[in-house]
Amino acid sequence: MQDLDVRLQQLAHKRRSLPEHAEIESLTKDLTQLRDLLVAAQTEEGDCAREQTKAEQDVDQVRQRAARDQQRLDSGAVTSPKDLENLQREISSLAKRQGDLEDVVLEVMERRESAQARVAELTDRVASVQSKIDDATARRDAAFEVIDGEAGSVSKEREVVAGSVPADLLKLYDKLREQQGGIGAAKLYQRTCQGCRQELAITELNEVRAAAPNTVVRCENCRRILVRTAESGV
Repeated sequence: MQDLDVRLQQLAHKRRSLPEHAEIESLTKDLTQLRDLLVAAQTEEGDCAREQTKAEQDVDQVRQRAARDQQRLDSGAVTSPKDLENLQREISSLAKRQGDLEDVVLEVMERRESAQARVAELTDRVASVQSKIDDATARRDAAFEVIDGEAGSVSKEREVVAGSVPADLLKLYDKLREQQGGIGAAKLYQRTCQGCRQELAITELNEVRAAAPNTVVRCENCRRILVRTAESGV
């Protein structure tokens, strides 16, 4: 039974220590950072889009006003020299204003294109990292299936063995296993307890020799149950 419990411990450790765990954790951190950057880039692109729309509307308003003034000038409706001078001055001022606003539109468009390129780049990187996570997760789950399958078989075998062990002995074994890092019983090999690796004293060996085969003997040093075999040296 101890061998079966050790195997279950090994399988549990193997399950916890799969390299895919660290891989997924690292990739997930990268993905979180990339998604934050992507959100920031999308926000910037959205801000630029609104800024571009506003700048284009300003240009259109100035253009329409300049067109109206030019139409008044061309119509001959304004005859006063002073009014004509003011109108021409306004048309000139509007032309400069329109040029300045169009420069603003171009500058915003350039920033928006840069943000769009950044969004496209980050979108691709997010997809790439997510694909790697999916692959690592699939490999981890496949390993889980194999490990859990073996653990299930070992657990069933343990149930069978446990059914043949006296209840009081099984209770003692489980208690010792909890206290001794998962090892409740150890082989006595060449007069040495394989649990604590301490050689039994002569008095202990004599007691073990004198004990009946079905008598539970324990190591005086670590208190684990000693399993006697032909190689125990007694």
